[in-house]
Amino acid sequence: MTTNHQFELYEQIEDISGLPPIRNVPDQQLRHHRSRKKLINEQKNTELYELEEKENQFNFSYGASKHEKAWINDSLFDFYRQSWIDDIIRLIKGGGKEASVYQCLANPSAPYEFIAAKVYRPRKFRQLRNDSLYREGRIHLDDEGHEIRDDRALHAIQKRTNFGKRLLHTSWIEHEFQTMSKLHKAGANIPEPFASGNNAILMAYVGWEDTAAPTLNSVRLDHEEARKLFDKAIENVEIMLSKNCVHGDLSAYNILYHDGEICLIDFPQAIDPLVNRNAHAIFRRDIIRLCEYFQSQGINCEPIKLADQLWKKHGFELGPNVDLRLLEPVFVDTD
Repeated sequence: MTTNHQFELYEQIEDISGLPPIRNVPDQQLRHHRSRKKLINEQKNTELYELEEKENQFNFSYGASKHEKAWINDSLFDFYRQSWIDDIIRLIKGGGKEASVYQCLANPSAPYEFIAAKVYRPRKFRQLRNDSLYREGRIHLDDEGHEIRDDRALHAIQKRTNFGKRLLHTSWIEHEFQTMSKLHKAGANIPEPFASGNNAILMAYVGWEDTAAPTLNSVRLDHEEARKLFDKAIENVEIMLSKNCVHGDLSAYNILYHDGEICLIDFPQAIDPLVNRNAHAIFRRDIIRLCEYFQSQGINCEPIKLADQLWKKHGFELGPNVDLRLLEPVFVDTD
């Protein structure tokens, strides 16, 4: 049945419904008329339900479990309706405590053939056991990236009620999206962010048609390429500092390697050194971890000395020493 025919049928039903009662008609005929009208109404409700189900259905290629499929639909269906993505091809990264990343076929109107969708874990509100180190000075953001100013919402966040945890969860996601947008605009080597909302971030996909780019920790470099990529990594660190940003979890595990180039990823813990008193210690840890990888590839460097030189070069004052064990971003799941 075509859509036009359905609308004509519904209009006819409405016309019938609006007519006054018919007098002097045999009871048997009236019962037949009522039965027919009831049947038409039931048919109408069934067809409307089927239309609504079809409109709200996102069938994708990736073979997700029933639970994961529901989670993906909840998180990515709006992006499908907005013509960002047409299909979900495969899981790129999953099983961690924070999020899963999927390779998606982009809609022809999108700027790339593929898009990466980072989807945060369902019904689990990501929380750092020592998150005060990272949240210091950070404003809370709503699902549109605006600062939360409502006193009741802020009180819920402070008390860590279920509602407050949901707001914190959303704020982490929006903070990552805004950080990525700022750094990409500044020329950093990061995936271009496209959109955020409803528990997910869409960004440029890094990799090949059938394989995502590996993380740098899994790659063995010759000395010449290691030197080039080390310099490029430090260049990106300096871009971040110029934008008052410290990655907060930088290492070879959060850098992609693709066709001889690097791409930094995962920014939910990024901090502003102008408002976070722990920024210098966290920055030192980032540089130590970064240097550990490149030292294993034959690059001579002094992490602490390098970190302090870069820090002072960009006008920041050296902060107090903090036990690095206190900085470990241990994620826990809270219901």
